[in-house]
Amino acid sequence: MIVLGIETSCDETAAAIVTDAREIRADVVLSQLDDHTPYGGVVPEIAARAHLQHLDGLIRRAMAEAGVGFGDLDAVAATGGPGLIGGVIVGVMTAKAIAAARGLPFVAVNHLEGHALTARLTDDVAFPYLLLLVSGGHCQLLAVEGVGRYRRLGTTIDDAVGEAFDKTAKLLGLGYPGGPLVEKAAARATDPGRFALPRPMLGRPGCDFSFSGLKTAVRRHVEELGAPLSAADRDDLAAAFQATVAEVLADRCARAIRRFKEDHPQGGALVVAGGVAANTAIRSRLATLAAAERMPFVAPPLRLCTDNAAMIAWAGIERFRLGQSDPLNFAPRPRWPLDPTAAPVIGRAGVGSGVKA
Repeated sequence: MIVLGIETSCDETAAAIVTDAREIRADVVLSQLDDHTPYGGVVPEIAARAHLQHLDGLIRRAMAEAGVGFGDLDAVAATGGPGLIGGVIVGVMTAKAIAAARGLPFVAVNHLEGHALTARLTDDVAFPYLLLLVSGGHCQLLAVEGVGRYRRLGTTIDDAVGEAFDKTAKLLGLGYPGGPLVEKAAARATDPGRFALPRPMLGRPGCDFSFSGLKTAVRRHVEELGAPLSAADRDDLAAAFQATVAEVLADRCARAIRRFKEDHPQGGALVVAGGVAANTAIRSRLATLAAAERMPFVAPPLRLCTDNAAMIAWAGIERFRLGQSDPLNFAPRPRWPLDPTAAPVIGRAGVGSGVKA
């Protein structure tokens, strides 16, 4: 089975060709970083226009790299949500056009499911497994029990962890995107234990997260130090922030592991996915936790942590081989929870329920 995947949910335009033998024949991503950096974040209208301008060319490039034509495809999969709706529409309409013109099945993929199933593409991880999904718009702990079967154990009550990285980077004068820049600054720190920061939700019952107060604490330190920050102040504060996030994520995961094992005594892996999963300090902390809990630990290759079309193609394959596809009147969805039965989140509207901020 050969599937074309299309991803346009945020600020990466991507196309990929993937087979059901877990072979990524082509995986091309065009970053819009230069377009959005002057604004300190993603501008939805600019993102949608960039997708519209570049997507056709990226699809042609992916198919050329894979050595396939439209006649070789078995299906077309595209991110159907959640995400910035203008971008999602571009990808969905392009996929529908290809499907209609070539008589191919169309699969609308939940972007979060793409991240959730990436470990099965890269490592053939068996169900069930415990997933920490962390990115700029998402922070959730999920029991992944099968394709389309997700049970949310915890989520953020305010900000996603990737958003906290971006805003901390801005406070420190590091620029955008925040995650890689904070990590680089933290690696240069000479006194990583110099600043004391709160550990939101640490040790509390449940598996939920909170990062708003942590951002506020970073801002207060910056105000006390005065502008401009010295290189040492900036790097030490970045290291303190990163270490705090890693500790909080590990604490929340430890609680989720206990719940997961109660429901699944046969065990399963601990998987981390999403853009923040590219952070090596966080990966290391979670690997240590998994080893202590005697659980396999799986983190996708760095290039498959951030948004990409290979994961969308693979999720499409997972669904299609179960006999699932979508009609051509499918409506793109700005919100699309993986666990529609989960209780609404008290706090910022949409967070934890499938919104991609």
